[in-house]
Amino acid sequence: MTSTLEIVSFLLCLGGLATIGATLPNNYWRVSSIHGSVITTTTLFENLWESCAKDSTGVSNCREFDSLLALPAYIQACRALMIASILLGFIAAVLSLLGLKCTKIGLSDEDGKMKFAVTGGFLFILGGLCSMVAVSWYAAMITAQFFDPLYAGTKYELGDALYLGWAGSVLCMLGGILLTCSCKRKKNEDYSFNKYPYSSGQVAPPQDTYTKNSETVISNKEYV
Repeated sequence: MTSTLEIVSFLLCLGGLATIGATLPNNYWRVSSIHGSVITTTTLFENLWESCAKDSTGVSNCREFDSLLALPAYIQACRALMIASILLGFIAAVLSLLGLKCTKIGLSDEDGKMKFAVTGGFLFILGGLCSMVAVSWYAAMITAQFFDPLYAGTKYELGDALYLGWAGSVLCMLGGILLTCSCKRKKNEDYSFNKYPYSSGQVAPPQDTYTKNSETVISNKEYV
């Protein structure tokens, strides 16, 4: 049961890491809103790296952001968090693969493999948190600009990439938690079985037998 739980949690983490990896280059982090517009000839959409425009015929043109220092601070922070999430997920995948009970790669000691698996699960949780913060922060800025009546720029709505990022983050954190808990459960089971050792081949020591002889038995009356 523990091995099955480890495999399921590892697959969840890999699915979350793949989803986060697909979120980063996706162009539709935010899409221009058509709220209040009767005729829309151009649709604007952006991600963390470039801004694109698509006309009514379906032809799109993209332009990368010119300067890193000219970008808003939240976009720079989201870039760093997403890249850190992918790097942490890659390291966690390697450590978890070495720590699974069903793999024969690397260490053969169960305690060492358990430490690798727990470390990998923790890194998966940390990577999921990084991507969750990045996607949620980006979505919060879109929402704040949309409902700000004093904002004079183009108003955007949440793009499809944000939902992918949320899904990947949840998968990574859920898989990391299950992976950590499965190793912790295995450790508790080993402790409970080894706490009270039992040997089936141990022979009980012989008991002393006492014979009741009239010569050795002293009556209680003699002490009176």
